[in-house]
Amino acid sequence: MSEQDWLAEQFERNRSRLRAVAYRMLGSLSEADDAVQESWLRLSRSDAQGIENLAGWLTTVVARVSLNMLRSRKSRREESLGMRLPDPIIDRVDAGVDPEHAALLSDSLGLALLVVLETL
Repeated sequence: MSEQDWLAEQFERNRSRLRAVAYRMLGSLSEADDAVQESWLRLSRSDAQGIENLAGWLTTVVARVSLNMLRSRKSRREESLGMRLPDPIIDRVDAGVDPEHAALLSDSLGLALLVVLETL
């Protein structure tokens, strides 16, 4: 197995957690996916042999990319047309219940309640 294949395998193991971190910071699934993709690009361009804790390194990179995206939103002074709500998380029923999934589910439940209250 080549080093690039090994990196891709390790990245895929961490992808769902990285996406969850980026989503919690950005509130948008598409931006979260962009942040995760950027972290893969940075990993593939770096010297991975010098990384002792790959999961921690990836989390740090995703967090920094997400922060940069938030800063760029602020500097461009983007304003939404309406109330900005995070994207809902829709997942399969048989996906299993792990702490990350439970947190995402509770976030989407909070979003649903906000929508109901807004319409009332």
